[in-house]
Amino acid sequence: MIGFIRFADSLSAWFGKAFAWLIILMSVGTGYEVVSRYLFNAPTAWALDVSFIMYGTLFMMGGAYTLSRGGHVRGDFLYRLWQPRNQAKIDLVLYILFFFPGVTALIFAGWKYAAKSWSYGEVSVNSPAGVPIYQFKTVIVAAGILLFIQGLAQVCRCIHCMRTNEWLPADEDVFETEDLLMQKAAEAEKDAHP
Repeated sequence: MIGFIRFADSLSAWFGKAFAWLIILMSVGTGYEVVSRYLFNAPTAWALDVSFIMYGTLFMMGGAYTLSRGGHVRGDFLYRLWQPRNQAKIDLVLYILFFFPGVTALIFAGWKYAAKSWSYGEVSVNSPAGVPIYQFKTVIVAAGILLFIQGLAQVCRCIHCMRTNEWLPADEDVFETEDLLMQKAAEAEKDAHP
């Protein structure tokens, strides 16, 4: 069970980090559009569509990674006061009742939309450039599958927590800048006053 959790976490992390590079491409594309539009008075017909596609892809493909790191928004004003075992029981019920039906619907609906889009080579109607968007609709299915796999890992985490009364943490690979600065300040303070 722990092996599957680690596999799902690493799979989600790999995809999340790989697709995070779209931020660079979005920045370059938007920068090109700004220069082209305002310096040369020659706006592009494709920049808006491409930025939408890249942002949507980044957002969707990062969902499983965010879930693996506990980064999704939750209203836990009561939840955080409970014992981990009780948190896990509630999470397990919520995964079964809401998460898996929703993600399964996402996969099947995405499959339908993607297949239809691929069948006629759908292009964007928002710009005269005719940017193809069928590949973007395929991202819906891929993101749903990644979320489903990560959801199974989260269920395994819940079961592990119900047995041990402590959460199995995900690998720490991203840190808040504020936390890093506070840690460095504490280390500097400790070194200054041995």
